[in-house]
Amino acid sequence: MPTAADLTEAFLWSEFRVVTKTATVSLHSNTYQVDPALAGRRVELVFSPFDLQTVEVRHRDQSFGAATPHTISRHAHPKARPETVETPPATTGIDYLALTAAAHHEQLREDERIGYHALYGTDSDGDQVAAQLSITDLAPTEDEFEDGVSA
Repeated sequence: MPTAADLTEAFLWSEFRVVTKTATVSLHSNTYQVDPALAGRRVELVFSPFDLQTVEVRHRDQSFGAATPHTISRHAHPKARPETVETPPATTGIDYLALTAAAHHEQLREDERIGYHALYGTDSDGDQVAAQLSITDLAPTEDEFEDGVSA
């Protein structure tokens, strides 16, 4: 079972830098002082992306302690985004689904539906469907023809 220190170590970030002659290193616009014995050497800087004030210096897998902050202009890594807990929106007390259902049912009640009475209404002759023509309605009348020829 990993310890808390092991878990913290697992989520730390690291970057490599070369120590200047004045025993300083630069990391994301911040300057840190390190052990002067490391001048000119390539070191590993281990840090938390959410706190750039605490940086550990390592060289060849050996820890040289924490770097002393010299100039701190950025306190967190630019790509590190803290978890923001989104607050749930306040309840309005309005049941939109019930309002939509009520409006839908009201619209259905008001609309004319196609049913038996619309198809077979009482205003027709009874032997044909309403708004349909019978075959006798299609018979030509005498005034539609000229010279006995239909067009």
